[in-house]
Amino acid sequence: MQERVSRPTESRAIPFDTAKLDSLMEAAGLDILVATSKHNVQYLLDAERAIFFDYMDALGVSRYLPVVIYPKGAPDKAAYIGHRLETHQRAVAPLWVPQVRTEGNGSVDAVSLAAGLIKSAGVPMKRIGVEMPFLPMDAGRALSDALPDSEIKDALLVLERLRAVKSPAELAKLKKASELVIESMNEVIANHGPGTTKQQLFDALRIAEVKRGLTFEYCLLACGASHNRAPSADRWETGDVLSLDSGGNYHGYIGDLARMAVLGEPDSELKNLLAEIEAIQRAAFAAVRPGAMGGEIYAAAEKLLAQSSQRDCTEFLAHGMGLVSHEAPRLTAKGPIPYDDPDARRPLEPGMVVSIETTMKHPARGFIKLEDTVAVTPAGYEIFGEGSRGWNIGGIARVR
Repeated sequence: MQERVSRPTESRAIPFDTAKLDSLMEAAGLDILVATSKHNVQYLLDAERAIFFDYMDALGVSRYLPVVIYPKGAPDKAAYIGHRLETHQRAVAPLWVPQVRTEGNGSVDAVSLAAGLIKSAGVPMKRIGVEMPFLPMDAGRALSDALPDSEIKDALLVLERLRAVKSPAELAKLKKASELVIESMNEVIANHGPGTTKQQLFDALRIAEVKRGLTFEYCLLACGASHNRAPSADRWETGDVLSLDSGGNYHGYIGDLARMAVLGEPDSELKNLLAEIEAIQRAAFAAVRPGAMGGEIYAAAEKLLAQSSQRDCTEFLAHGMGLVSHEAPRLTAKGPIPYDDPDARRPLEPGMVVSIETTMKHPARGFIKLEDTVAVTPAGYEIFGEGSRGWNIGGIARVR
């Protein structure tokens, strides 16, 4: 009979600040936290995601649902419910939580097991915080039915505030992810010349990122005068610009950057257009420092954007980065993804990470963009993956 309860064979340190989480839970009025998103489960456990479910959650008539239970002030009562297919993975890499139950098959049975552990823990359970966007309706109903005297509240922002300041280990992963994305872009640009389709560029970038140890997530790419960024049969031809905007993750942490290329030497107009974008980027970088209000990043960039010759076709955006794209710090309520902007009025802290991007949709020269990942340091800021910021020349590896 397969053993489906794995127990840590050695003591592991708790990978996050329990005092901070307890404080956030107290402020939100929560007694117990129930995390079910893959990114927050990874963060709370400091463990690789379940191998079988890294890409797809669906299985049979239900879905994979990992569950971490954390009672406020009682990490010794914490537990993890995983799928039966991750039993061996958790056995060879023990978790810090006292109880690890790899007995799940779907969403309802995982949550039902979690409810049973909550009831037997002997801790306050009046108010339970869950991740509303990451809890399936059938699992949510099962949790409410099993704990009818408990109030179910949303804890999404509690977990986001916990993750907002990255540890040195997290920063190292974000830096590595960024550097490997840039390396991958450079390889693809250098090895592809006139007549290459956008689909071929997309596929080549996927291979380049994967062979460097990244998990390829996406590539948005535009060439010529077009602003369409989907892979297609459109061809990159001599004189055309190419915009590559890709996200590749390294052990869950996302490298999200954009760089430009051209087939042939860039003319003076292209040089000037990219220089305007670079100037806006640099102005935003200079506003990144501990203690500065997050909104100062936008103020610095928008001041320069207002002076740009291309201000009517250029946009600026800054957002938090980490295990999730567009996480805290949240700096604008007017971006393409709707959310509130509390960090615009809060001081930046060392360890926060921000993606800074300036996009020009030029009517004749095409889609021109730079995107950078910037970490707040005790002394100011550090750019992750800073290289290749100018016009990279396509096809140069072919002519050597």
